[in-house]
Amino acid sequence: MQHWLYQLLSMSRLVALTFFTLIFLQGCSRRVTPSASTAKPLDIEEIDFEYFHGKARINFTDEKKAREVKATIRVRKDSVIWMDISVVGVSGARALINKDSITIRSNVDKEYYVFEFTELSKRFNFEINYSIIQAAMFGNLISSRLADDEITSDGTFSIVKQNRGTIHILNFVNAASNKIERVELSESNSNNSLKMLYRNFQPVGPKIFPYNGVITVLYKTAAGVMNNTIEFEYSKAEVGDRELRFPFNIPKKYQRR
Repeated sequence: MQHWLYQLLSMSRLVALTFFTLIFLQGCSRRVTPSASTAKPLDIEEIDFEYFHGKARINFTDEKKAREVKATIRVRKDSVIWMDISVVGVSGARALINKDSITIRSNVDKEYYVFEFTELSKRFNFEINYSIIQAAMFGNLISSRLADDEITSDGTFSIVKQNRGTIHILNFVNAASNKIERVELSESNSNNSLKMLYRNFQPVGPKIFPYNGVITVLYKTAAGVMNNTIEFEYSKAEVGDRELRFPFNIPKKYQRR
């Protein structure tokens, strides 16, 4: 029993790491001052909602092993993302992401982690915020379009090229559905990279939503180059205006790490 509990805690840390990588890349992009002129016309269909509720199977893979969990996910637009992560029906971790911070509570070791955006912004010397995580979850643009973004076409995809300081972003928009199916980010100084693939689009409300996807993160550490992958497969996805609950508390006996 303790073996899978340890794996679950490791997965919660991998979730945090992936969030950090997404946030870091978006933060670097904010070093460039947006142009006041209008971006070139391109109709990209993005998901819009008040509340989202979903259930997904998530596979985490790193250099050592692969792990699978189930997650219940709730989102209030531009406000909060809530996840309950479980294995064999037992809740092992919860994550709460709001405008100020990311908090992960591990029910395994009775401890929790808080990563405040203001502290991260000071550490990396640029603004870090919530919006990149929400956009990545729904297959929306993770960086707003600017007038000098380059748009090309290969017949199947319209490719939106965005340069944000040392960050280079390629958005592959399906020419038939107008949905983003692939995003590739790279940082020229470090060669760190992130790729997101979206597929199996199905109707959710008036739009279509990617029920399957893969996020791959390559980044350098003191121990060498790390390669982490998260694959998700939704079994349920709903949007609406019915208010959802986001239960999250930290018991007094839990230690902050």
